[in-house]
Amino acid sequence: MEKRGGSGGSQIFENLGTFLRKCIFSVLSVGPIPNHIAFIMDGNRRFAKKQNLIEGAGHKVGYLALMSMLRYSYELGVKYVTIYAFSIENFKRRPEEVQSVMDLMQEKIEQLINEESILNHFGVRVHFIGNLKLLSAPVRLAAERAMLVTACNSKAVLSICVAYTSTNEIMHAVEESCVKKWDEIRELKASGVDCGLTKLEGYEKGEAQDLINLTDIEKHLYMAVAPDPDILIRTSGETRLSNFLLWQSQYCYLYSPSVLWPEIGFWHLLWAVLNFQRNHFYLEKKKKQL
Repeated sequence: MEKRGGSGGSQIFENLGTFLRKCIFSVLSVGPIPNHIAFIMDGNRRFAKKQNLIEGAGHKVGYLALMSMLRYSYELGVKYVTIYAFSIENFKRRPEEVQSVMDLMQEKIEQLINEESILNHFGVRVHFIGNLKLLSAPVRLAAERAMLVTACNSKAVLSICVAYTSTNEIMHAVEESCVKKWDEIRELKASGVDCGLTKLEGYEKGEAQDLINLTDIEKHLYMAVAPDPDILIRTSGETRLSNFLLWQSQYCYLYSPSVLWPEIGFWHLLWAVLNFQRNHFYLEKKKKQL
């Protein structure tokens, strides 16, 4: 009698899980599907401590959880996913811990752009968001290569926030807006164009107040590559945004399951989407009042 291997049984369960998710997602699609979900992946270090794992092991398990969340989100039809991978504040941690995370990040970025990766399976374009100059050269080069390799993917988008804080993003956008406006002033002066010149001269004297507006700033935000999130999920039960997407999260649904990031699963995402659908009318009403 032929003995069946464990891999065959695993494939059967995987196919069954995929089928069940499709059934659930088809029911969910009767209601509004979020266009953009953002994740604060909190609790990797606490998970390692809780499970008596070596330092850094929590982040490795957390990467597997991330792959599951990406798969579920893209299967559901979510086009944009954003993750908070590493804050500028995280650079203040012990140098050994920072280096360990950077090494792991480089390794996982290279895995992401593998031909068989989830990005290519779902046609995902990846953006690295933040002050990338703060990254080590190997990580920065890996990030740049990932963005280049996936540039032609157009079905979905993954934004990875590294060396990021929202206050840094806003400051950068204001600086870029000012540089852009001063370039316009110089061009107008050089060409001798009269249109708007009086207003620009007034700006130089501090008299004009409206040359830089919200639209200018929003165009220069790091996250201009994606619409505002519909759902923001932070694990470990924390209800703080921790300087993440402060500009963009004014009217998104916030969900804070008590599980640590490596413990997050399909049912947590499902619950977040159901609650988003339940509150969708109210959230849309608030947006229209802007």
